[in-house]
Amino acid sequence: MALGYNILEKFEDLISEYTGAPNVVLTDSCTHAIELCLRYQEWKGPVILPCHTYISIPMVMHKLGLDLYFDSDVTWEHEYRIAPTNIWDSARAFDENMYVSGRMQCLSFGHTKRLEIGHGGAILLDSNFDYGCLKAMAYDGRQLWHTPWETQQHWSLGYHYNMRLEDAAQGIDMLTHPDEMPNMQSQLVTYPDVSKIEIDLPK
Repeated sequence: MALGYNILEKFEDLISEYTGAPNVVLTDSCTHAIELCLRYQEWKGPVILPCHTYISIPMVMHKLGLDLYFDSDVTWEHEYRIAPTNIWDSARAFDENMYVSGRMQCLSFGHTKRLEIGHGGAILLDSNFDYGCLKAMAYDGRQLWHTPWETQQHWSLGYHYNMRLEDAAQGIDMLTHPDEMPNMQSQLVTYPDVSKIEIDLPK
């Protein structure tokens, strides 16, 4: 049976119930979730990252043309703030009632994560308005209730960062049995010092 977009809302609702977040925007990765948040906020200032994180995160900052700095005193044990924004890289976190009001917490469902779908991410957030805008951004500027999509009359700038329907379906199956998820201690991964990696940027 073909999957419909209602499967996305069902997965959003389950994540919302589990994490305590009022709203959840599904994406295809945590990296793209962070990028969407920065784009949505039209962030132009500098950002500060821990030295040890995944390489895709500094790549996003370079893609957006942001001044990037590293703080060796910040460690990534659970989640960290992309300072000085309210955006958090929560790729290593997925716990009951983890949501903190006022934040945009970006999750990963990739390999070695607690909800290990193998692909996908999400944004936890407060605002219903921000939810609608970010969801459209993640789905090519689409409003998903317009079917077929060609009937949509008004468009906003969007990106092809949407979660696949089959990943949402798998996530629903897994989150229905949260006691079977591994704890993060068994999923620890060591990341290199990305502040020492030289990246050849286009002139």
